[in-house]
Amino acid sequence: MNDFQGHNRSPGNSGPGAHASGSDSHASGSDSHASGSHGAGLTRRAFLRGTGMSAAATALTGPLPAALAEIDDDDSKKLPAPAAGMGPAPVKLELTVNGAKMTTNIEPRVTLLDALRNYLDVTGCKRVCDRGTCGACTVMINGKPVYSCTTLALEARGKDIKTAEALNADGKLDQVPAAFAKFDAQQCGFCTPGFVVAMRAAFDQNPKASPADIEKALGGNICRCGTYEQMRHAIASLCGNIHGGAKGRATKEA
Repeated sequence: MNDFQGHNRSPGNSGPGAHASGSDSHASGSDSHASGSHGAGLTRRAFLRGTGMSAAATALTGPLPAALAEIDDDDSKKLPAPAAGMGPAPVKLELTVNGAKMTTNIEPRVTLLDALRNYLDVTGCKRVCDRGTCGACTVMINGKPVYSCTTLALEARGKDIKTAEALNADGKLDQVPAAFAKFDAQQCGFCTPGFVVAMRAAFDQNPKASPADIEKALGGNICRCGTYEQMRHAIASLCGNIHGGAKGRATKEA
């Protein structure tokens, strides 16, 4: 007869007992198959473990590969000498900041931003994003604007560093921050030091820069307060497009 699953069962072997005995016979068959396949011989797991260990031992004790064996003494002499290690203990650091020699001891991992603010008390550059994306920490190194939060202090040794403080040397305000103040091109002020430093660097590199040139140079600076329109007025004034013609250009001599 057929059960509800469609299997054929003989009437004499119906019931739970018959099903269990069939399962037992199936299980015993599996056991005999398993014992027959393994027996007292080597298992697959043991075989693979043994071959793996043998291969590792051969790799460690065998001869060098041909590519390495062919390297002669002349080639080895061309390899660069290993770099001198520093740290983790503090090392002596001397920087030239806004024309002054400054010395301190820092760990090699310290960024230029932290060295200036926390060790040398030069706080013009601001920590805002600390990710190299907003430009508030911009300083000039050898005339080039860089993010001080992504520059190691040790990388700036022997170079000329200028921060926003350099734009008010001897109490005389530079034309760039003066234009920012005149046109109210700031609100909270956190981004302003980075903007004026980057703008000063752009005018130093090209005193006859157009407003489009200056805006391109400021592409790495962000004002979260959104005072871009006032900045455009300041830029236009510095470029001589609003007041004074060429007299309004932001040159160091002006």
